Amino acid sequence: MNSSEHTITPNEKPYTDLTFLLQCLKEVLIENNEEELTPFIPWLQNDHPAITKENMQRVLRLYSICFQLLNLAEVNGAVQDRRIKAEKSGLESINGLWGNVLDSLKKENVSEELIIESFQDVVVEPVLTAHPTEAKRPVVLVLYRELYLLLVKRESGNYNSYEQSEITFEIKQILHKLWFIGEIFIEKPAVESELENILHYFYKVFPSVLNYLDYKLKEAWTQVGYDVNYLNSHTVFPRVSFGNWVGGDRDGHPLVTSSITAHTLKTFRLHALKLVNNLLSELSDSLSIFCDDQELPTYFTQRILQLEEELNVSLAEFNKEPFKKYIELLRHKLPIHESDDKNIELKDTPFSYKNSHELEDDLLLVGKVLKQYGAQSLVDMDLQNVLRHLQVFGFHLAHLDIRQNSKHYSDVLMDIINISLPATYNTIKKDRAAFEKFLVSELSSNRPFLNTYHQPGSEKTQETIATFRAVSKHLKNYSDRAIGGLIVSMTQNAHDLFTVYLFMREAGLTRTRENGLACSLHVIPLFETIEDLIHAPEILDAYLSQPIVKNSLELQKEKRKYNHLIQEVMVGYSDSNKDGGIMASAWHLYYAQIQLTEVAKKHGVSLRFFHGKGGTISRGAGPTHWFLKALPPYSLQGQIRITEQGETIERKYANKVNAAYNLELLIAGVSHQIIKNKQQQNIDNSPIKELFSHLASESFKTFKALTTHPSFIRFYEQATPIDAIESSKIGSRPARRSGKRTLADLRAIPWVFSWTQSRMQISSWYGIGTTLQKMKTDTPDKFQELKKYLKSDNFVRYVMTNVDTSLAATDEKVMALYADLVEDEKVKNTIFGMLKNEFLLTRKM
Repeated sequence: MNSSEHTITPNEKPYTDLTFLLQCLKEVLIENNEEELTPFIPWLQNDHPAITKENMQRVLRLYSICFQLLNLAEVNGAVQDRRIKAEKSGLESINGLWGNVLDSLKKENVSEELIIESFQDVVVEPVLTAHPTEAKRPVVLVLYRELYLLLVKRESGNYNSYEQSEITFEIKQILHKLWFIGEIFIEKPAVESELENILHYFYKVFPSVLNYLDYKLKEAWTQVGYDVNYLNSHTVFPRVSFGNWVGGDRDGHPLVTSSITAHTLKTFRLHALKLVNNLLSELSDSLSIFCDDQELPTYFTQRILQLEEELNVSLAEFNKEPFKKYIELLRHKLPIHESDDKNIELKDTPFSYKNSHELEDDLLLVGKVLKQYGAQSLVDMDLQNVLRHLQVFGFHLAHLDIRQNSKHYSDVLMDIINISLPATYNTIKKDRAAFEKFLVSELSSNRPFLNTYHQPGSEKTQETIATFRAVSKHLKNYSDRAIGGLIVSMTQNAHDLFTVYLFMREAGLTRTRENGLACSLHVIPLFETIEDLIHAPEILDAYLSQPIVKNSLELQKEKRKYNHLIQEVMVGYSDSNKDGGIMASAWHLYYAQIQLTEVAKKHGVSLRFFHGKGGTISRGAGPTHWFLKALPPYSLQGQIRITEQGETIERKYANKVNAAYNLELLIAGVSHQIIKNKQQQNIDNSPIKELFSHLASESFKTFKALTTHPSFIRFYEQATPIDAIESSKIGSRPARRSGKRTLADLRAIPWVFSWTQSRMQISSWYGIGTTLQKMKTDTPDKFQELKKYLKSDNFVRYVMTNVDTSLAATDEKVMALYADLVEDEKVKNTIFGMLKNEFLLTRKM
């Protein structure tokens, strides 16, 4: 259809893009002598021939590609829709972005000063993980990224018909490759392969959108009428950083070794320095200003002479360009070496920068001189861009978290004690009280358990100590910005956390201060099950009461220039959901944050919550701005970390425009909530507490009645593709923590994955119908109260909307087909009857 005959509306955009891509795919199939498959292309025609045993594999491959093309078309359509909406109705029309947030604050008469002050508390950190829900191989991900860029390029009105034909040809070339290249892993990917994939986002995507994010804030700031002079420095913007679990997350993952962790830290450092080198090269060109040394302050020319002497290098060709010469000297101080073939590798020398702060100081010096010289615009733009990059990415690129299970640490510690103090071991191995007393007493001493005379212990012990020593070596040589924290999964008491300090002591990471021992690395409890969330406040209270913890928080505050003492706490969405269902999980996560915030406040500490969310509603997913609004008032105090897992990473960050949109949603949303939270007084004055604690308790009972039913496991193993998921080659990490064939040992990801694939989705609605019906029958006044809160309370609305979405994604016909796979008729009828009845009741209620 000619564009002159019909103007495409935003809602039609995905369909026109999809039709074009499918037509290209059809031509590719014909060119590859696969014409008999073309009738199977979905959405091009209504009727499809039957799938046979002979063509099944090829048809499935075709469907897989077609659904990926649909995703690309939808993403591009959403981007174009937002552009058109912003153009017609202004930046404030896009919910959750800076234009919308600042417009709202301006209407509430919030001053520029308060907003800028609040920005200083903001630190937003997405943390990328390699959790096994991304099925596509890295080579395939690259091809789909290229395909998306070509789809965007095709929209430009600047290309003539011949150039458009060339774009179409390039699109078909990629489709040719996709048809022949296997999309999924045949063998389990190595951790190095996952690292290569994740590195793409840290190296190619996030650095390239940083300046654009700042520009979007400035643009919205100006549009609402605020004074743009408030945003005249990189230090006033809300801070963003990035985290990484690939190469550091060893919880039940035997392939993540100390050498893998060391390799990861080295790889990220190299790529971070490559980016800095490129930025300094660009800055050098920008500062190619001819001037005489006599026009410049003496302290600047002396610094140039000092650098030349220190580096033993003369850059005489730049003598008439002192600013350029200065930046080139700074490039020489980077701890890298560029070979004749332009290959860059790490190389430390006595004069190299050890960390990014040293480089920042030198850049601030040239900024001061440029201002005196009258080149303020170069400082505001070119120099600030480099300083902003260093603030975010430094020489580390992303913070690497070291995560391990509390049981693993406990076993290793006992092994070490058995080696070094056998008499003590015999005393404490069966006496919990004696063990805890011994553990606390050890926190005041800085002598390690092991020395060169001790035998190394078990392989598990050797590897654990080697990991801490690898981390210690990196931090002592460079800076502690490379490490995010030491996460203890399945934290069940404070002693699980104290144990980690003893491992740090073994690696020489503890130091003696005036008030006792301290460590610059952060120990982070991870509360995952319903029971652990309930006990989390008392665990945190006991933890923060120990002097070594307070000393460590003080040290971290000094080193990282925090305004407050900050303790990070991670809460797990997936395991709490697997443990008790969506209602119990949502409430206990919500209420635990309120109580934990109170405990921290008592100790004079601010909390940074780390939300361990996944890509499905069962694992905490939902619209970012609504998720932030639904957090307990005042629990969000400025700093927040959120996991981005598996296929969610590709969906949100595969291209720069989408990455910028999702990051802006997060940064603007956190900033907005902090400003609103400053108005809140009492954080435990939630009117929904009694209502939701009752709902959580009742739904927990219903959910447990299902998962503990004698026939449940047999039904689950046959009526869902859990066997295929467990044996799949999607990710390097095993599906079970320790290999035991129990529901408790099964990870939450394959649990949710299996229910999603079978379209039963029970982890995001089961138990809700029975609970609501009971409330309506027994306490109708509370039922009416709940309906009222649906309209006024963000948390209630968020939870119920997510349940509603999950019900819409549940398919009764597909459920029944999967249930028919159960061999025992009685097992099938019993469990499927429970599922179907609860589904119908939940939908009704």
